[in-house]
Amino acid sequence: MRLEEVDVPAPGEGEVQVRHTAIGLNYIDVYDRTGLYPMPMPAGLGREAAGVITAIGRKVKNFRIGDRVAYVHTVTGSYSELRNIPAARLVKLPRAISDEQAAAIMLKGLTAEYLLRRTYRVQRGDFILVHAAVGGVGLLLCQWAKAIGAQVIGVVGSQAKAALAKKNGCKHVLVMGKDPLVESVKKITKGAGVKVVYDSVGKDTFIDSLDCLAPLGMMVSYGNASGPPPAISPLELSKRGSLFLTRPSLFAYIAKREDLDGAARALFSMISSKKVRLHIGQRYPLAEAAQAHRDLEARKTTGSTLLIP
Repeated sequence: MRLEEVDVPAPGEGEVQVRHTAIGLNYIDVYDRTGLYPMPMPAGLGREAAGVITAIGRKVKNFRIGDRVAYVHTVTGSYSELRNIPAARLVKLPRAISDEQAAAIMLKGLTAEYLLRRTYRVQRGDFILVHAAVGGVGLLLCQWAKAIGAQVIGVVGSQAKAALAKKNGCKHVLVMGKDPLVESVKKITKGAGVKVVYDSVGKDTFIDSLDCLAPLGMMVSYGNASGPPPAISPLELSKRGSLFLTRPSLFAYIAKREDLDGAARALFSMISSKKVRLHIGQRYPLAEAAQAHRDLEARKTTGSTLLIP
């Protein structure tokens, strides 16, 4: 991974050119880099950023030069100073949302939105289990769930991270390797289990996560930080109480313009109202993206991470 100088052409039809002011780092970037999610090489990395429009291509409506915007995109390339992007993927930023906030929440915050409001619609009083509770998505998801009125059980990787989880929406905190997951969840829920598990860890937690669910509960596997989950027979879901299993993708949930706009409005409202507080744990110069990846994979980061051009 290295920073290179390239020429950026004028934006094409339906595109705008954005000068980035802040870029979001996400675990999906690691999947892209390592080939878990295959893509043609060589290629740029990065799925989200915020910045200012510097040029507009033909047939672009509702945007103008100087607009503050942000995006999350299926096509990689946000690790850059300047980029052409389809206008259909952009959202305008309200005054209450800074560029750094936007760059840190477009992928993670929109993920939290669809997980809580559409994949499984969390209700007041629901017990829910959130893995990686102090990660970029986890911190947002736990706070938002608390604002809804859910009883959040957060799982963290070390005792040092437990206090941060408590401050960010978790009523109960479990430490991997110290607290037995299934037994602890059953004790907290008085044997009932949780309505939903949000699992971004994958292989290391998948089976235990299934065993934490109440009958008819939903297992939401949305990441693979420890590797892909194991293959299982559908009968395993039946044996555990007719469970539901889904492997959702943000880009499917925001494919339609109206869904992207609605999700962004809900997210920006939660941030501007301070019901959800954004934690930017670290910032790296864009040229140090490789070190940022090392720290992310070593679980040295908390909250959101930004690359600054």
